[in-house]
Amino acid sequence: MSEIPPPTIPPATPPPPGGGSYTPPPPPTGGGYNPPPGGAGSDRTIMLVLSYLGLLALIPLLTKKEDREVQWHAKNGLAIFVAYIVVYILITVLMRFLPSGVGCGLSMLNCVLWLAYIALIVVCIVKATSGQRLKVPVISDFADKM
Repeated sequence: MSEIPPPTIPPATPPPPGGGSYTPPPPPTGGGYNPPPGGAGSDRTIMLVLSYLGLLALIPLLTKKEDREVQWHAKNGLAIFVAYIVVYILITVLMRFLPSGVGCGLSMLNCVLWLAYIALIVVCIVKATSGQRLKVPVISDFADKM
């Protein structure tokens, strides 16, 4: 067998023209990605999202007492969740005691209610993470009083 010479590996950084040592340019400053306020470990966004995830709203409500914005969203999210549960229970109880035709219609209403709740939660999360508030007419007023 014939001997094949080993492949040559080019240098990692090319030498500068005229010889000498090569120093790479410094990384660019300014522009580009800016970390969120509060440092890289900021959990404010996580707390805003948790504020609208049902009983998980208790986490920001109990842990972020110094942040008024997170507190407002946690109370609002908890009030929306409680209102959804109350209406869901009411519809479910009515389905049991009404004739089957009406109960079937209420069952469909229950599905529509669930879809509306999910859509409302998604809109609230998007607004909260962008620094805005979504006031649901009766529920947000009730949450403000808590």
